[in-house]
Amino acid sequence: MRLAVLDVGSNTVHLLMVDAHSGAHPKPMSSDKDQLRLAENLDSRGALTKGGVRALVESVHKARDSARAAGCDDLMAFATSALRDATNSAEVLAKVHDETGVSLEVLHGEDEARYTFLAVRRWFGWSAGRLLALDIGGGSLEMAVGRDEMPEEAASLPLGAGRLTREWFTGDPPSRAEIDRLRAKVDADLAPVAGRLRIAGDPDRAVGTSKTFRSLARLAGAAPSSEGPRAPRTLSAVGLRQLTAFISRMSSGDLAELEGVSPSRAHQLVAGAVVAQSAMSALGVSELDICPWALREGVILRRFDQLDGAERGSRPTRADRSAQESGTGLGPSATHRARWSG
Repeated sequence: MRLAVLDVGSNTVHLLMVDAHSGAHPKPMSSDKDQLRLAENLDSRGALTKGGVRALVESVHKARDSARAAGCDDLMAFATSALRDATNSAEVLAKVHDETGVSLEVLHGEDEARYTFLAVRRWFGWSAGRLLALDIGGGSLEMAVGRDEMPEEAASLPLGAGRLTREWFTGDPPSRAEIDRLRAKVDADLAPVAGRLRIAGDPDRAVGTSKTFRSLARLAGAAPSSEGPRAPRTLSAVGLRQLTAFISRMSSGDLAELEGVSPSRAHQLVAGAVVAQSAMSALGVSELDICPWALREGVILRRFDQLDGAERGSRPTRADRSAQESGTGLGPSATHRARWSG
């Protein structure tokens, strides 16, 4: 089966198409990105601008046509913090559907954390024991911990690298005072949530996923992308502290010249490093393993689980029932699919 997943994020609109079946490793067929920076296209009222809406419609339309042309059986389309936070989110979603036939589902932050946790669990397997998964996006930070495929605790905070850069930094590079104020704010926001996650138990393995963590790990000496997704990569708290001190003195233009840093995200790397450092400290983590799978892969894996369950006529698992009862949107009746209409 060939599936496509469309992820409308704060920075990019990302279409991932994979070939797979239940129980098999999803094989990426293609991956296309549009750098829309939707979070930077919000007006003073917090609404997505007309230009931002137009660019989004065009991008979704292109993704739909690409998925169709590739023979995808299903297109699962979702949006994260940029549209979750937009004051005109309902109107934007309606316009996208009217003009493209694609129904975008806005994920709750906790659901982002749960899907990402599922992807991390499948990547590292049961031998990883109790997992802690961290994901820094453009608009939010997701965290989840647990022993099973569904985490025992999941949380989302508006501590994304792009959001914090816009709200807290005025200089390029930011001043020492701006960084210190941001660090104090992130530490304060993280404290109660980190306390709740730590009560759930110390992790046997702590994992970071997302472009921010991958870039930070690469700059700290991890293997380059050319070595493939299975090359082991880690980010230590000591290495991150040294790296943060170094990059905080660099302009975004200079950062963009470094290997492993995307030019479109270079301006938000310092804020991402501050969040990563604070999160590791608050959670008592000295080292993170870097996982190449994240939210998109979690959505795909969950979809295959649902299809497999429907084919076997199996009853919902305990995790499915818990997800439905808690409103996580991860039960067997939930799906992120776009209707092939229009």
